[in-house]
Amino acid sequence: MQNGELKAEQTKTGRSNQKLRTRTAILGAAADLMRTGGEVSMPAVAKAALVSEATAYRYFPDLPSLLSEAMSGQWPTPAEALEAVAGSTDPVARVAAATEHLLRHVLSVQGATRAMIAATIARPAAASARPGLRFGLIDHALEPLAATLGAEDPAALEQLKKDLAVVVSAEALFTLTDLCGLDPEDAVASAVHTASTLTRAALPA
Repeated sequence: MQNGELKAEQTKTGRSNQKLRTRTAILGAAADLMRTGGEVSMPAVAKAALVSEATAYRYFPDLPSLLSEAMSGQWPTPAEALEAVAGSTDPVARVAAATEHLLRHVLSVQGATRAMIAATIARPAAASARPGLRFGLIDHALEPLAATLGAEDPAALEQLKKDLAVVVSAEALFTLTDLCGLDPEDAVASAVHTASTLTRAALPA
């Protein structure tokens, strides 16, 4: 390889490494801000990563895509999340555990969750960037019903999952705290109660 070609290759490698460092810095800044539970925005992430907001947007087209990648791999699997009720076949107890787990997680990263909801309400096409943690938790919590309700009335089981998706959600939690004026603990308890009631009502007689 000629000297000119070698220098060009080194320059290309250096730029690639710099881009990787910048991307990693942006993701790290987003993850750190999320863990504080405070407000998360692209300007705040860019400032924490020591880059311009324009640079942050060059790497991530919008806040949902950035937060989704920053969240990736940081949270337990549904099985790990529901380990405390792993030996239970009671779908009511399992759904209660799933609801409490999700909502306490939402509270721990409240700022990022609010930012994600706000962004995807304004741009529904970006909703696919949301992690959708609730769906895996609900599916895992209801596994004991696969051989009963699922076998007898598959449509009823699917409807229960849809009903629970409304309750086992950040949106439900914020409705209870922001609009109903409940403190976080009472809001979580209310959602757990509602999710448990829905599940109990759907059980085969």
